[in-house]
Amino acid sequence: MTEELQLQLKTIPTNPGVYQYYDKDGKILYVGKAKNLKKRVSSYFNKNHDYGKTKVLVKKIASIKHIVVETETDALLLENNLIKKYQPRYNVLLKDDKSYPWICIKNERFPRVFQTRRMIKDGSEYFGPYTSVKTVRTLLDLIKGLYPLRTCNYDLSQEKINTGKYKVCLEYHLGNCLGPCENYQTIQSYETQIAAIREILKGNFKDSLQQFREQMKAHAAAMEFEDAQKVKEKVEILENYQAKSTIVNPKISNVDVFSIMSDESFGYINFLQLSLGSIVRSHTLEIKKKLDETDKELLELAITEIHQRFKTNSKELYVPFEVEVGENFKITIPKLGDKKRILDLSLRNAKYFRMERFKQIKLTDPDKHVKRIMAQMKKDLRLSEEPQHIECFDNSNIQGTHPVAACVVFKNGKPSKKEYRHFNIKTVVGPDDFASMEEVVYRRYKRLLEEKQPLPQLIVIDGGKGQLSSSLKSLDALGLRGKIAIIGIAKRLEEIYYPGDSIPLYLDKKSETLKIIQHLRNEAHRFGITFHRNKRSKTALNSELEIIAGIGEKTIVELLKKFKSVKRISEASLEEVSAVVGNSRAKKIYDNFHKK
Repeated sequence: MTEELQLQLKTIPTNPGVYQYYDKDGKILYVGKAKNLKKRVSSYFNKNHDYGKTKVLVKKIASIKHIVVETETDALLLENNLIKKYQPRYNVLLKDDKSYPWICIKNERFPRVFQTRRMIKDGSEYFGPYTSVKTVRTLLDLIKGLYPLRTCNYDLSQEKINTGKYKVCLEYHLGNCLGPCENYQTIQSYETQIAAIREILKGNFKDSLQQFREQMKAHAAAMEFEDAQKVKEKVEILENYQAKSTIVNPKISNVDVFSIMSDESFGYINFLQLSLGSIVRSHTLEIKKKLDETDKELLELAITEIHQRFKTNSKELYVPFEVEVGENFKITIPKLGDKKRILDLSLRNAKYFRMERFKQIKLTDPDKHVKRIMAQMKKDLRLSEEPQHIECFDNSNIQGTHPVAACVVFKNGKPSKKEYRHFNIKTVVGPDDFASMEEVVYRRYKRLLEEKQPLPQLIVIDGGKGQLSSSLKSLDALGLRGKIAIIGIAKRLEEIYYPGDSIPLYLDKKSETLKIIQHLRNEAHRFGITFHRNKRSKTALNSELEIIAGIGEKTIVELLKKFKSVKRISEASLEEVSAVVGNSRAKKIYDNFHKK
């Protein structure tokens, strides 16, 4: 396996999606779907295969592409589209001309509702596609059980009905049809039924599910358990029924979809090609910024490049904002509905591509990754220099008892645990977070100055404006204000406060800068609370023995070595204690625990 393939395998996401294997000439070898892309793709390279065809396939793989989707069902549909489009050599299934089933409401007077695998553009409505024929049949059974519809293919124009051309059939006598062919049912009544059926096919069938549940209970009450089980299966299928697919949409014809994700150095443009409502191609282009180009300029450049490379003939483009790419294209900026979902799918793939590139850089060039993170933090936090050395402070106490504080140190965005420090609060009485923070910050940087140790570029205070103001007093006293950047982070909404600014900064919840700040804060809290617990536990453990007159620390240690806990010492007999510490001290300890 090549180094490039190994790198791709390490950075593939764990989401549902479709993967494509290519040979060294760029020819597609195989298309597959997965609930977890990383696990599925890795399995090809991590185990010995029994079939010779699979062994040959794995040897030929030179590169891997993937498309991330929302659900496993979407992955199944996308796999079907791509296999039929490209006919990969190593795919056996799905290469025929069969497609997944749809439910059609025919464009005619008194519309029929039926299952089909062919879409005809005659104005009919199509719902689906469905990955399970069982689901289609259950839906049609549900519809037929609730609404009597015609199944004949007669032309039920008003003139022919008036002339008495048709006669009602057996379906009418069985109660499955209300006889529109002989004018026994009006067009208005029939259209009302069709409107209700549309809601069911869109997934709005709460009333229908309730009817099924009542049927199931009635069958169970009558000891008709087989019938109850059949109805139960229908309920389960309907509850799991997915009404919408982003991958296949008959309302959208030939369209090219573009989205962009960018940072300081690169733009990542994802392209989805839709043909007859189905996604048939996905490609992400990475463009390096040279002159600080805007997203609009990068997207226009990418659209031209991708159209030349793939020679698409689509005349409509879905884009996130207005672009200028000539008069030959219709530009659509989706705001909601099916079109917006497709644009969101494209943006999701651009984001995942960017994340994978970052992971690959982190593995192959850690220094470059660190520089990028530092540059991003400098920009996000509005600092004058990159925060390669960051220190974070947190206080811990319970109702003012055993107050302690912690200082954690990060170098180049990673914990430097050997430089972590604990502090016992010395000058503050009672639960005073502000005064405790002032003392700790002062002691920390007074010592660094005395020892001529390097100062951090950024100080992070776990707390809001109060703790930040207290810390500033210490920096003022040491003459460090303005020489070290300092911020406070409040826990509730992750608000970041700056000195002298009452309005907090809110970072993107997914930004790497916020994740590092949160990691700092969590480390400081963990380190501080661990020290606090240990101190409290030690005090609680020894306090009951320490109050006994004539019992010193050495005696307490000997007793704990033997009995392991204060409780066992209190339950021990006089003879057992005497064997460890002698008669005189044993009597004092025994009397302390057994006095009335």
